[in-house]
Amino acid sequence: MEQVKKYEYLDETFYTSIKELLEQARKRAYQNIQNEMVSAYWQIGKMIIEKQDGQERAKYGDGLIKELSIKMTKDFGKGFDVTNLKRMRQFYTLFRKGATVRHQLSWSHYKLLIGVEGEEARNFYTNEAINGNWSTRQLEREINTFSYQRYLASHGNHDVVDDTAKREKSDNPKDIIKDPYVLDFLDLKADSSFYEKDLESALITHLNEFLLELGNGFAFVARQKRFDMDGRNFYVDLVLYNYKLKCFVLIDLKRGDLTHQDIGQMQMYVNYYTRELMEPGDNPPIGIVLCADKSDTLVRYTLPLDNKQIYASKYMLYLPKEEELQNEVNKQRELFMSKRNED
Repeated sequence: MEQVKKYEYLDETFYTSIKELLEQARKRAYQNIQNEMVSAYWQIGKMIIEKQDGQERAKYGDGLIKELSIKMTKDFGKGFDVTNLKRMRQFYTLFRKGATVRHQLSWSHYKLLIGVEGEEARNFYTNEAINGNWSTRQLEREINTFSYQRYLASHGNHDVVDDTAKREKSDNPKDIIKDPYVLDFLDLKADSSFYEKDLESALITHLNEFLLELGNGFAFVARQKRFDMDGRNFYVDLVLYNYKLKCFVLIDLKRGDLTHQDIGQMQMYVNYYTRELMEPGDNPPIGIVLCADKSDTLVRYTLPLDNKQIYASKYMLYLPKEEELQNEVNKQRELFMSKRNED
């Protein structure tokens, strides 16, 4: 059996202080290296653009990059292939002002940001990544789940920005439920005539995509789940289970605007599941009324102040263009200012 080495002069507290000092120094050194590399890639992109007289897509520029890649790969190894050098050129093009290159972000962050269309969207993700200390994995997920478009669609409600780290650790239903849900994978036209059963069928057909849109921990249980109450049959459109929350999730689909009767019906479903179908170890079920539109005021006054089980979320059959969303945000802002001036 190996014996633990005992130190006569070195106590653990002293050693821990030195260890922390060295680890912090290494961390700063690594960060400085990252900052220098990002700055160097920006400068390389600038030099390529200037060499080809500012013509980003010029034939001369492509030939220059190919030859540059061969020599740089020979001298510096991997990381300087044609694709990466073109990315550096685009990096400079999108972030022409050196001041806009933020030292808090790595080259891996910027490779993701380069792929984001629109200056406003890029600025949004850049600021959120810095303020939220997002990893590249978090940033990629935010971009892929259209956090910027959700933010605009919610009229600037910052709560809809999906902080991945918070959601993955949270056991609070409010932190996990989104508003709005984007169901563009259903390929249903927003202006077409369809019934709630059509929406339900489309969600079942695209179940994997729907579960991914819902978030982490969701599993399908049943559709049109029937239960009997005094000889009357009731049907819950979709029943899921969330393994993070350890509870059933009941979803009712509404083709049109939300009404207080819809909320009351969901309250009844939740009460039934709470009293009759909860298993030992389960948390109380939650209900989501998924509707085309809703009044937040109606929801607030229909539900009790301490509500933690009933939620209403909008669904969007497609993501409007950024210009449409921005126009709507501006319209809502003007309406708010007008009402405030009247008061």
